[in-house]
Amino acid sequence: MKLKLPEEAKRLSIYTGERDKIEGKPLVEAVVEKARELGLAGATVLRGALGYGANSRMRTSKILMLSQDLPLVVEIIDSAEKIDRLLPWLDEVIREGLVTIEPVTVFFYRHKEGEKD
Repeated sequence: MKLKLPEEAKRLSIYTGERDKIEGKPLVEAVVEKARELGLAGATVLRGALGYGANSRMRTSKILMLSQDLPLVVEIIDSAEKIDRLLPWLDEVIREGLVTIEPVTVFFYRHKEGEKD
């Protein structure tokens, strides 16, 4: 079954870390829940093996330098209008991190009808 997304859409990327929380809940979890609540098409959380941000603190998954704060990225693709609905909330809750928006072309967006998650 094909789902409707505009051919020209936006990708919202939120770069953060595992330790980032909002009201005791992982920030990435709160972002995904808020995106779902607002009816965005979907969200994916990606876990990085190595990275650093504005504070230049290294985050790594190497055994000798095991970090409890690996880099995380939440990616959401939808129409500009739907992405824009999430931005004020993100501005309120994200205290540290990077948020980017890029244009993307959606080739297709579909799922298998009738399958359970």
